[in-house]
Amino acid sequence: MLKDERHSFILDQLRTKNKVLTFELSQSLEVSEDTIRRDLKELAEMGRIKKVHGGAVSHSLNPYHYKDREIYAHNEKIELAEKARGLIRNHQVVIMDGGTTNVELAKRLPMDLKATIFTNSLPVAVQLAGHPLIETIFLGGKVLKNAQVTIGSEVIDVLGGIKADICFLGTRSLQDKLGITEIDWEETKVKRAILAASNEVVSMVIQEKIGTVQPYIICEPQRITTLVTTLEKRDPFLSPFFEMGIEIL
Repeated sequence: MLKDERHSFILDQLRTKNKVLTFELSQSLEVSEDTIRRDLKELAEMGRIKKVHGGAVSHSLNPYHYKDREIYAHNEKIELAEKARGLIRNHQVVIMDGGTTNVELAKRLPMDLKATIFTNSLPVAVQLAGHPLIETIFLGGKVLKNAQVTIGSEVIDVLGGIKADICFLGTRSLQDKLGITEIDWEETKVKRAILAASNEVVSMVIQEKIGTVQPYIICEPQRITTLVTTLEKRDPFLSPFFEMGIEIL
């Protein structure tokens, strides 16, 4: 079977099942798993699919609109937030950007935590506003409605005057070579400014986003201080990040 025919078959399977597994495609198409991995890599680079551990998923499984993302992989995001909440210590200056996982983190911060948190996320700011001891500073600017975050020069200018202890970066895609990548250019520029303003960088990412790539590069993987995932710490899928010296929770 020609490569284009294999690609068409894979895309047809995704349209009906939303997810495909490498070993199943190998059996169905009677080719090696290495061939399927190359096919999936090419389709991902073309933006047709999203690679995940052991296969690929449809773009519809990683929705772009905030309202859809609120319910997508909700239990996994709660697990990430529970793992990450202990990373914030008393009297730290923290930056939390957009993403529904950061909202779950904001919900779970201890009531006796004293910290200053900057955020450009409307839902995160609303959640933090109810915390008795956290000083919440909202970074105003143009609202990117799909993501419920502020973007633009106003946000970037304020971030240029901050040196935070730690930031929690909403992560749409993470790959061991390109690092964290994003689908929106304006949001990418803000995330880069957040990185420049932070000593430590925490990326909280569900399994399906690992190994996927978006058009715009935010940072190389070595810039990440701590990677919080739903996988076991010693999972082979995380080996490249472990070997870089990234802390894995």
